[in-house]
Amino acid sequence: METGYTALQIFFFVAHGITCVLGTVGNGLVIWVAGFRMACTVTTLCYLNLAIADFLFSATLPFFMVVNSMEGRWPYGLFLCKLLSIVIDTNLFASVFLIAFIALDRCICVLHPVWAQNHRTLSLAKKVIIVPWILALLLNLPVLIFFTTVKDDNGDIFCEFNMDFCGDISEEEKLQRLSTSATIMVITRFVIGFTLPMSIIAICYGLIAAKMRNKGMIKSHRPLRVLTVVGASFFICWFPFQLCLLLHTLYARAVVEGSFDIIPLLESLTSTLAFFNSCLNPMLYVFLGRDFRKRLIHSLPAYLQRALTEDTDPISYTTNKSPLSPTEAELQEM
Repeated sequence: METGYTALQIFFFVAHGITCVLGTVGNGLVIWVAGFRMACTVTTLCYLNLAIADFLFSATLPFFMVVNSMEGRWPYGLFLCKLLSIVIDTNLFASVFLIAFIALDRCICVLHPVWAQNHRTLSLAKKVIIVPWILALLLNLPVLIFFTTVKDDNGDIFCEFNMDFCGDISEEEKLQRLSTSATIMVITRFVIGFTLPMSIIAICYGLIAAKMRNKGMIKSHRPLRVLTVVGASFFICWFPFQLCLLLHTLYARAVVEGSFDIIPLLESLTSTLAFFNSCLNPMLYVFLGRDFRKRLIHSLPAYLQRALTEDTDPISYTTNKSPLSPTEAELQEM
């Protein structure tokens, strides 16, 4: 049993380490190119915010890797307990909402190109791009309020969800309040933090695919494959984790009593998969553009600049089609 636990700890450490390295390097590169080597456009603004969210999340992982190596004990104090918890959760969900935001932006460009050409301005994008961040922060307010450091009977300190300020109430009532609060928070996160963005992504990419097929914008299936990979990776990475959180909440008492002690293990495994999505985003949104591996050898920064720019030259076709708008051509470059 001890050997199995040690193997799991090593696995989590290695998996989180890989996510941290790939996430910081990949997203850091996108931040450098989109933020400092390119003119600011709506598209680069979207990529930049997504990269910032994923970069901050990945950069925070080493703190929690240390905590995992200490079997959950928290060495950083109360301030960092709240700060790191809200930072990692806010950036995690901001990344999810920004993916949905990018899907919605692309959908508008394809379905309403004239409106997008006239109204899809940088100033409007700078105002609207704040919404995913605000939504992520509001979704994680309970983390800021209820997460605190708790000392157990052995004197070990942990950073966890705590409601001791509820007053002089019985342990049974306190457990009931804690269970109710956790249930509300998890269900809210499942609906707003997963179901809503997943629905937006699926609907938008479905509409994009239908419009591109109808207009004959696709000579190959590359764009549809990329769009499918984006949506599928989000679902594959996030659904198991969200499902385990729901099961943990619904069977909280059984988990405490040990009847379903497999659920916390599954939650840890699936959270590792969800975290890994943060380092997949640069590859899915940027690196799958046009033969990335070949261009990587020649000039990665130059390729990223071409992949992120929205001033793409229209692509000519052998059929008699009208020229693509810049936004439609941008989709063709995916």
